[in-house]
Amino acid sequence: MKIGFLGAGQVAQTIARHVLPLGHEVVLSNTRGPQSLQVLVKELGAGTSAGTPQQAAEQDIVVLAVMWPAVQAALSSVPDWSGRILVDATNRLPRSNTLSPGDLPERTSSEIVADLAPGARVVKAFNSVPMAWIADTSSSKPNTVLFVSGDDQHAKQPVLDLVQESGLCGIDLGSLRTGGGLQQLGGPLAGIRLTAGERFTS
Repeated sequence: MKIGFLGAGQVAQTIARHVLPLGHEVVLSNTRGPQSLQVLVKELGAGTSAGTPQQAAEQDIVVLAVMWPAVQAALSSVPDWSGRILVDATNRLPRSNTLSPGDLPERTSSEIVADLAPGARVVKAFNSVPMAWIADTSSSKPNTVLFVSGDDQHAKQPVLDLVQESGLCGIDLGSLRTGGGLQQLGGPLAGIRLTAGERFTS
């Protein structure tokens, strides 16, 4: 599978380090251009390349891995989102309280992402835990639970498969409205550290 990233920070790098040893390929992009990513590409190794946001968006799965203030600009850098699987790994940081969804009582952050990327098949994933919790990419790493939400089951399934294949535990929470609200920053399942074994015993 080929996975494109809008953003090349900690989220993108952590996911890349999990999927590259499995034989997947990654295309990183940022606002400064592919040349600025050459050192990182070399560090991550075989299967990694750098491209423009448009090139990243042409891959099998596209991961939105930027800070919330950059979301609109990142999505608008791709002229056509029709039919693309777009994984929203962002967290909305409200102005006043970092533990609240803010002033969005009617829309989850991922529904807003879907509005900004018309036609995209949006899946919420890789946002509910700090990347430090899944930094271990060894074969003995904890089977950490990652939540996944989305309105398109056919778009969610390859994301869930990727999480499982990476040695993590993907749990489908349902729709962007229901599941996305549970796992977004300020939701009851955000920042909860669980492993697969705890899921069945707690």
